[in-house]
Amino acid sequence: MTQIALLNLSASPYSLSRTMKVLVCAGGTGGGIYPALAAVSELENEGLQRDQVLWIGTQGEMEETLLTRYGLQLETIRGGAIVGVPLHTAVRNAIKLSWSIGTASKLIRRFRPDVMFMTGGYMSPPVALAAWLHRVPICIYLPDVEPGSSIKTVLPLATKIACTTDGSRAYIAEEKMVVTGYPVRPEIREVVHLSKDEALAKFDLKPERPTLFVFGGSRGALNINRALMAALPELLEQAQVIHISGTLTWPEVEANSQNLPVELRTRYKPYPYLHDEMGAAFRAADLVVARAGASMLGEGPAFGLPAILVPLTFAWRYQKVNADYLTERGAAIQLTDESLFDELLPTVSALLQDKARLRTMSEAARALDIPEATSRLARFITSVGEGKAS
Repeated sequence: MTQIALLNLSASPYSLSRTMKVLVCAGGTGGGIYPALAAVSELENEGLQRDQVLWIGTQGEMEETLLTRYGLQLETIRGGAIVGVPLHTAVRNAIKLSWSIGTASKLIRRFRPDVMFMTGGYMSPPVALAAWLHRVPICIYLPDVEPGSSIKTVLPLATKIACTTDGSRAYIAEEKMVVTGYPVRPEIREVVHLSKDEALAKFDLKPERPTLFVFGGSRGALNINRALMAALPELLEQAQVIHISGTLTWPEVEANSQNLPVELRTRYKPYPYLHDEMGAAFRAADLVVARAGASMLGEGPAFGLPAILVPLTFAWRYQKVNADYLTERGAAIQLTDESLFDELLPTVSALLQDKARLRTMSEAARALDIPEATSRLARFITSVGEGKAS
């Protein structure tokens, strides 16, 4: 079968064409950007040069600031959400996206890519249509179990679709689908081998206390932040906490931390955002509380980390589907935004005290890890670009 042949590419050496050009289309949130960055990094390890990559994103979105850290060439087009927004906003953004087909077409004519690699974002439909019109083969990586609305519209244009899990079979035609796993960023993956004591030391935390890691994704999560702040005085009596708040509610989180008793404050490590130490936070933790974005399908399993997931209810359905996938396999349990204030503290306390259950959940999470996912995805992109994926 085609799928088996593609998967076997990950087990064999391959030579990346020195002239191959890759157009990357990814943006909006870290869930789409970080997997694309991991794939590009792996392609660079195989010989791809920076001038052989062009990244297309959306004006005003996260990629405009994040990609400057990585030195990649970025072009932006105009666009915005057309699902889950008021009608007048959807119409305005649809006009922007339609106009952007011409912009994307000009970029493609100038860059002349051999393959377009897409993970999602508002700009996906116009860029995919422009690539299809220019006969550029399109490959898609689906970070979440279920494709979001932007990706769903362009699936028919794709040559092949790589998926994080086999749970995506319900949404993707089997003849186009290959399971690669989630491409955990190399700077996070390499920390898997760090000792737990070394990881705790990076946050000045003690190995004798259980450690909770709390984060809400690249933009933060107001309900998770406030439920945690309400629980902190009692929670810090029994555990220590690494908390990434996101930038939006950071002033509130920072002010709250200053109001904690001095003896508890040393057990609480809040940050608006973590870049270089994100892997260490995963490695230091015994339990994580998080949204159910795509990264939890890869980063939680990479560290064998049990999870309490709080799927974002208005984010299409994809976070709930992700959370269900991990929960059904024993790696996570779920809470809702509505239940957080009442259930966060007792749920965390019960799990941290139940070492046997944490161990079982950890084993279940680790069983879902695919360490070679990044190299699989890089080979997948190469195979589509070289016309070997049919």
